[in-house]
Formats: sequence, C-alpha cells, structure tokens
Amino acid sequence: MKRFLILPLILLCACAMAQTAFKVVKTDAGQISGSVNGDGSVNIFKGIPFAAPPVGDLRWKAPQPVTPWANVKACTEFAKSPMQGKPNEFGVYTREFLIKDEPLSEDCLYLNVWTGAKAPTEKRPVIVWIYGGGFVSGGTNVPIYDGEALAKKGVILVSVPYRVGIFGFFAHPELTTESPNHSSGNYGLLDLIAGLKWVQKNIAAFGGDPNNVTIAGQSAGSMNVNYLVASPLSKGLFQRAIAESGAHMLPGPGSGTTLAQAEKSGTEAAKVLNANSLAELRKLSADDLLKQNSFRPIIDGYFLQQAPPEVFAANKENQVPLLTGWNEDDAFVGKLKNAADYKAGMQKRYGDKAAEVLKLYPAGTDAEAETSQIRISRDMIFGVQNYCWVNVQSAKNKAKVYLYRFTRRVPATEDFKKYGAFHTGEVAYVFNDLKFLNRPFEPVDQLLADTMSSYWVNFAKNGNPNGNGLPEWPAYNTTGNKVMILGEKPAATSLPDKAALDFMVKDMTKQ
Repeated sequence: MKRFLILPLILLCACAMAQTAFKVVKTDAGQISGSVNGDGSVNIFKGIPFAAPPVGDLRWKAPQPVTPWANVKACTEFAKSPMQGKPNEFGVYTREFLIKDEPLSEDCLYLNVWTGAKAPTEKRPVIVWIYGGGFVSGGTNVPIYDGEALAKKGVILVSVPYRVGIFGFFAHPELTTESPNHSSGNYGLLDLIAGLKWVQKNIAAFGGDPNNVTIAGQSAGSMNVNYLVASPLSKGLFQRAIAESGAHMLPGPGSGTTLAQAEKSGTEAAKVLNANSLAELRKLSADDLLKQNSFRPIIDGYFLQQAPPEVFAANKENQVPLLTGWNEDDAFVGKLKNAADYKAGMQKRYGDKAAEVLKLYPAGTDAEAETSQIRISRDMIFGVQNYCWVNVQSAKNKAKVYLYRFTRRVPATEDFKKYGAFHTGEVAYVFNDLKFLNRPFEPVDQLLADTMSSYWVNFAKNGNPNGNGLPEWPAYNTTGNKVMILGEKPAATSLPDKAALDFMVKDMTKQ
C-alpha cells in the first residue's frame, strides 16, 4: 500500500521541481519569469528581449544591445509581431498558419523559449526556429510553431523573430555610408545573428547546450537558414541546419541582388515616398513605408560576401550537417490549363526542347497536365534550389546530408483537398502540433507527426535523424540519390524525379 502512496508523491515532487527550477531565470540583461504547461513538464518563456527596439534612429540599423532591467520581467505572452500588412487568410492558409492580427510593431525583437529541462545543468540540444513568410510577413506567434511537443521530446525550442519587408531589407546609399560595415539591406538577417548570439550567452540557464544548436526554418525561413550557413558572421553559432522548402543555391546569372542594385531600388522607393534624405525616411510612419514593401535579402558584402552558390563552390560556408527537402505539392500556380493549352505553352516556352519537357512533365490527359503544372512550379521555385544544395554539399564529401520529400496529402474539407501536400503543410507534423489544425486527421497522421518530429529531434541531438523504432533514413549522396518519403508509410527510395530536376537545373542556369 505504501508503494502506491509513494509513487504519486514522487511524481508530484518531480512536477514541482520542473515548475520551480526555472521559476526565475537570469539572462545577461536581467531576470525573467515564465509559465508552465498543463502537466508541469515544460517551462515556457515568451517575449524575451534580445535586442533594443529598432525604432526611431535605430530603424534600419543592425540590432543593438538590450537595456538591462532591474526587476524580474514577466515573459508569459508573445510580443508584438514584426510590422507587415494585415495577415489575411488565403487559399489553404487558415488562421493556424498565420500570426495574430494584432499587435504589429517595429518594436518586435523578442524571442521565445520552450524547455523541458529540470535543471540548468542538463545541456539539452537546441533548435532555433526561423519562420517563413516570403520576407514580407511572418512572426513567432503562429499556432503551429508552438514548441511544447518538441520540448517534451528532449530539445529546447527557441523561436527568433526578424524584421521583414522594407523594415528588414531596405538598402540605401545613405544607410551604406553611415554603416561601419559599409553595407545596408540585411537587417532582418542581422536580427537572426543577434538571436543566435543571445542563445550562446543565455541558453545554458534554461538547461540548453550552446554547443549543440540547430537552426531550422521553412520557406523564407529555410532560405534564411541557407544564408546563415553561407555567412561568415554566423561562424560557431550553430552546429546543424534544417531547411524545409527553400534555399538560394541555383548557380549562374541572377543568383542574387547586389548592394548597388538594392541601393538603386531604395533610392527609387524614397522618391515615391517623397523622402529626400535618410532623416526624412526615418520620420515616415510605418504605414507609409508599407506602401513600398517589396524588399528581400541581398548580397551586401558584409552578411553575404558572395551569393550562396559561390560561397559553397569556394568551400567558404559553415560546414554543418544538413536535413532538407520539399513537399510533393510545393507550388504556387494560377489557373491550371487543359492538356492542349499546356502543350502549346510548353512548345512556346521550350521550342525544340518541348518534347523532352513533355516526357518529364507529361500531359496525356487534362488531369495529368494539371499535375505536371504543379510539379513544374514546385521544381522551379523550391525543388531545384534544395536539390542543388544537397548535391554540392554531398559531392564535396563534407558534412552529411539527409533529403526528404513530404508526400502526405494533408486531410482537408472538400474545398481544400485540391492543395494536397501543400507548401507549409509539413510544419505542423514537424512540431507534432496537429492539434492546432481543424482538419479530419486520421491515425496515420498522428503517427507521421510523431515520426517526423522524432527525426527532427534526433537530428538536432546528433546530426543523424535515425533512432530506435524509426524507418531507416540513409544519408544522401550523388550516386544513390536516396530520399526519405514522408507519407502514409515513410520509406527511403531513389529520388523519383531526378531526371526532371537535372533538366530544370541545366535549363534555368542558362537563363
């Protein structure tokens, strides 16, 4: 009888320890408090300042140090999301995939931590999550980015925000002149460097290991991972990389916007905004600036000294293990054409190569033509970039590469079934966060989410996704071209569309 009484007491004590071990955490800027999940197994800290608010004279400057605080700062709520247009639902992207409507602000440099550690001495592996959004939107309070489930599997999840759009990637001659680094334009990327430096200084206090950090991101976040791997500024800040549907690795013409080109675009935008100087630009309201918001990362000579393909070709990148891939229906297409119109378009676009293209992307029926149009969009936007990355890294026998293809057609109502394994569809599986989506999930989805999140956690722990009870995931190389199919029955196979990807790489690098 005593055994039955003692066991609950032990569990209660363990739960109490989890809640009290991190009741107050000391960071380099001051003490913070957080909250605890429902069962007491995960401590959560939201809205931790990691850089000074980039407002006023700090607009379009590299992130500056936080002003220390004296009292214990309560970090229990997400901070404001980066300034951007109002997040509206579109296509398959319902609220679960979007940030909250409000608040939005330039004052947005606050990160979040989920930790299941019971003591600061544990040294758990760390995943730093970087959101997508096309470089003009996104934030950390998206429901499917919740880190509790991953924290329960043994990693510490840190989500780091960065400035987007004109606030994060605006270049201008006056900004370059005032910069001690003689560059401008990549402030959003510098925010990520500041976040990673915060992790190095502070994550041990949360039970994390600053020498075992994995950067991970999706879409634009995945491209940011690619940029961080290519940047000399991030040396030593992470040990592994996960890149989901996005990279900047296609060599050849047009592989990146230069600082001079970006400065020209910035000057033209300033004229449209009727601002004659940098001082006037900094006085404009955020809403006015949003009218000129089409700015992206550039080859600025500082954060990125060369385009990523050139960096990798010269062996100048941070050489870390890579887990990467893309989704079966990773595509953005307009109205799909019937077979006849599709064939005519291919003939016009490819000329004497049209027959070869139609073998790779056939159109025997209207349905087959629609599938081919999705595949072409997928390969041109996402596939070739990640494909080039894995080929370059594995061919040079550097750190290991693991390639995946997410093929599960995410269960949906009739309106959404057509989207299949859509762009971003894998993220909720990676985070094991299906509970946040209102979809008719089946047992196979829960199993897939558990499998994928375990792969990601294992990779963060030791650079290899494999583990007990999981289907074997072989490393990628340019002879076997093995890819892990993440669908109803995860299994490794040879890359099924290698010939199509090879054609696209060759064709697109000639343009």
